Amino acid sequence: MIHPADLPDTISVFPLPGALLLPRSRLPLHIFEPRYLQMLDDALKTKERLIGMVQPNPSLSDDTKLHRIGCAGRVTQFSETEDGRYLITLTGVSRFRIKSELDAFTPYRRCEVSWEGFDRDLGKAEKDDVFDRSRFLNLLERFFDSRDLSTDWDSLKEADNELLVNSLSMLMDFDPEDKQALLEAPCLRTRRETLVTLIEFALRGGSNEEKLQ
Repeated sequence: MIHPADLPDTISVFPLPGALLLPRSRLPLHIFEPRYLQMLDDALKTKERLIGMVQPNPSLSDDTKLHRIGCAGRVTQFSETEDGRYLITLTGVSRFRIKSELDAFTPYRRCEVSWEGFDRDLGKAEKDDVFDRSRFLNLLERFFDSRDLSTDWDSLKEADNELLVNSLSMLMDFDPEDKQALLEAPCLRTRRETLVTLIEFALRGGSNEEKLQ
């Protein structure tokens, strides 16, 4: 377990559109570019083993600019393939806010970050006491049916609220800006409400018709 005092002021960042990592959730990654292989090797040499996942910000004219908020994950699993690639798993630790990008002497990007305002990320799993799971799962089933998708419904029904909402937020095929909204949601309830809105919007085919009941 990582404590607030253990979080570093600077971290390496992995800009990846559409890739969402949330606290206490797991993100599998396939690392093959030389600069990110170097990033992973360097991260594994530190006691925290942190890598920051952050999305590029397409709303800015400079396509190298990043969103201000990302999520740092600890490398908890990794294996090397015969041709030198890595298959890794990041376990989400805490969101962060980018203060500035460093002129680093590394092939990958590094940023000075602040962890302030994300204290709950380091705590226990969040609760959502007004979560209507039955209604949510019915909505989700309609969405999956509309896309001819299949899933392990037994596992979904057994998952606790945070795991259910966060896993779907990470896995579902939303636009990067929608993923960013899910990341920046201040609490689990807000993330769940945002997720429901995105699913309902997708079921309407992206139109602005009256909300589905």
